[in-house]
Amino acid sequence: MDRRHFLLTVASVPFVLGLATDARALPAVGGARPGGTVVDADGNAFDTRAVNGKPMLLVYEDKGSATQNKELKDDLGKLASGEKYRTKVALIPIADVEGYDYWPASAFVKSSIRSESKKINSKIYIDWDGSFRKASGFTQGKSTIVLVGADGKVRSAYEGTLPKDERDKLITALKKEVGDN
Repeated sequence: MDRRHFLLTVASVPFVLGLATDARALPAVGGARPGGTVVDADGNAFDTRAVNGKPMLLVYEDKGSATQNKELKDDLGKLASGEKYRTKVALIPIADVEGYDYWPASAFVKSSIRSESKKINSKIYIDWDGSFRKASGFTQGKSTIVLVGADGKVRSAYEGTLPKDERDKLITALKKEVGDN
């Protein structure tokens, strides 16, 4: 190996090692729930680890991925129309708005989040810097759905558009969590 090839090989090692150590993965089924702090549109902090004793359905999306699981959200909306699911499931929608935490953009983001929260009758939380996404192993630009049981263990985790059979499995698992078999 000549000197030039040797230097290129040595120079590429940190790059390759950086890729290997930056690998992300969804939370493992049976593993601990994604944990971290996000805020609502009024700046009130919320830690997902504070949800105890009831199932949690976490929906993490950015502007570009918000339509990826529209069918699933429609199905969940039908379930949520009954009081059973509103009281027995912690719905945690989180908006990835990385890059918009500056004036005047942040004011528009907050206004939009408040408006969407009213439409779905649920508080939507904000991840201003992508730190929750990064810590949880979520992929930027993909809709991420995580169902966590009342015991705090992950029951299912999905990224991207869920095919109908996977949506049905998720709905079935959610029904099982609330005792609606």
